[in-house]
Amino acid sequence: MNNQIMNASPVGEDAIEYLNRLLTEEEQQEVEIAVMLMQTVRPERKARRLSQAELGRLCGVSASTISHIENGDLTPSLTVVAKVLSALGKRLYIGNMT
Repeated sequence: MNNQIMNASPVGEDAIEYLNRLLTEEEQQEVEIAVMLMQTVRPERKARRLSQAELGRLCGVSASTISHIENGDLTPSLTVVAKVLSALGKRLYIGNMT
């Protein structure tokens, strides 16, 4: 096991700072995307009074996929992200991060 992981402790630290020390830049970006999806999909789905199964049917994925996205257990492909967001009346924007 990585010594950095074994010696690091998140106790008393901000979780993002902790993760940033352990993850590569690419992995950090994946975590940020997963967090943004979690913060968007579940509240938007609930605001529209949709079940996970109903949202899944609208965008052509399983209820399980919606659940995994909402829980941050899955970083879906851009195609799936675009379909889910579109079903919720949102758009995926890809641009420069400043």
